[in-house]
Amino acid sequence: MRDEYDFTHAKRASEIPHLAQLQAEHGGKSRITMRVDNETLAFFKARAEISGGNYQSLMNEALKQFTQGVTLADVVRETIRNELHLTT
Repeated sequence: MRDEYDFTHAKRASEIPHLAQLQAEHGGKSRITMRVDNETLAFFKARAEISGGNYQSLMNEALKQFTQGVTLADVVRETIRNELHLTT
């Protein structure tokens, strides 16, 4: 075995404070690779640029809303209600 690949003295990420913090911040999420339409990706990237967020988080939120049965119409209704409430 080459020395550069010798993990006999390796530590778990949970034993290294910085890595443990990163794991805690990203806990409950899985890294995946998937293909999406270019138009869909462009939409989320544009929305992220406008909102100052990142497109992966926006896509995750959209998927979460879909799995919870939230429709685009529901989101629009809620947004209008919130906006009307702010102006009254």
